[in-house]
Amino acid sequence: MAKGWLRAVQSTPELREALRIAGLVDLDERVARALAEEFGLADAVVGTNLVRVLAQTEADIVFDVVIPAARHTVVTAALAQGCHVLSEKPMANSMEEAADLLKAAAQAGKIHSVVQNRRFISGVRRMRRLVESGAIGDVTAIHCDFFIGPHFGGFREKMDNVLLLDMAIHTFDAARYVSGKTPLSVYCLETNPPGSWYAHGASANAVFRFSDDVVFTYRGSWCAEGERTSWESAWRIVGTKGMLTWDGEDGFRASVAGGDDGLLRGFSPVDVPPPSREEETHGHASVIADFLNALSTGRPPETAGEDNIRSLAMVFGAIESARLGRSVELAA
Repeated sequence: MAKGWLRAVQSTPELREALRIAGLVDLDERVARALAEEFGLADAVVGTNLVRVLAQTEADIVFDVVIPAARHTVVTAALAQGCHVLSEKPMANSMEEAADLLKAAAQAGKIHSVVQNRRFISGVRRMRRLVESGAIGDVTAIHCDFFIGPHFGGFREKMDNVLLLDMAIHTFDAARYVSGKTPLSVYCLETNPPGSWYAHGASANAVFRFSDDVVFTYRGSWCAEGERTSWESAWRIVGTKGMLTWDGEDGFRASVAGGDDGLLRGFSPVDVPPPSREEETHGHASVIADFLNALSTGRPPETAGEDNIRSLAMVFGAIESARLGRSVELAA
C-alpha cells in the first residue's frame, strides 16, 4: 500500500508541489531502501525507528501505512512528536484503541485522519449526489453485494475477521456517506466457507439499522471464485419515490415510479448526474489532497478520526454480533 500512496503523490502535480517525502521507516530497512530506490527518493532518510527518523527529518506529517496491529503504536508516537497523521484503514485494531487515538490527537492539537480512498471515487460521489438531490425521495434501504476471490498471500490470509476488518469497511463507510445516516445496530453472521484460503472470516452477511429506520444489508465473500462483483460492490438504493442501482463499475440505472397503470405502476428513468467536484474522485490522491487542504484551512478532513470511528464501529459491531450470535447496539 505504501507504493499506492507514493504513486498517488508522484502522479499528481499539486501533491508533488505540496509534499516532500523526507523519510521512510520500516522494520526491515532493506524494504525501505528498496522503496526509496524505486521511487527516486535519494534524499529521503531511511531507518527502522520512527521517532529517530522524525527527529532527524523534522517532518510535519506521517503517512501511516502499517498493518492494523501496529497502528496505535505508530500513530501515538507520531502525534507525540508533533506530526499530523494520515492512516491506512482500519483506523485502529479495536474501538478502545480508536478512542485513545482521538484523545491523543486532541491532546496534541493535531489531525489524525483515515484513508477511506473508495469514498473518493466517481461512483460513490454520484450516488451521494443523486440521493441528496431528492430524485428518488427519502432513502429507506441500501443493499450491497460483494463477491470476489483475491489470492493475496501475506498477512491478510492469516487475519481473523479478514473480510469485515480489511475490506467490508469500504462498503460500510460508503453506505454511511451516501445515506447521510447514523448506524445504530447490527446483526451479522460470519463464516469461513469450505474452500476458503483465509484463516478466518472470509464471508459475512450483515443487517444494519441506520437512523430514520433506514436498513443497510451487506452480503460479502472474499473467497468467491467465478462470477465476481466489482471491488466497489453492487449497489441498490431504495427510496420513497424510486431506486438507484450501480454495478460498482460503469453501470448506473435510476428510475422513479410512474408511467403505467395497473398492478405495477411502471417507472420513468432519471439521469444520474456526474460528481459535483471531479477533483474529489481520484482515490488516494483525493484523500491526501483533502487532508492537506484541512491542514491549511483548519477545517476537519472528510475522513477525520472523529467521523471515521463511526465506520469502525460498524466493523467491530458486526464482529461482535457474529461472535455473540445476536444483534448489538453500535457506539455513538
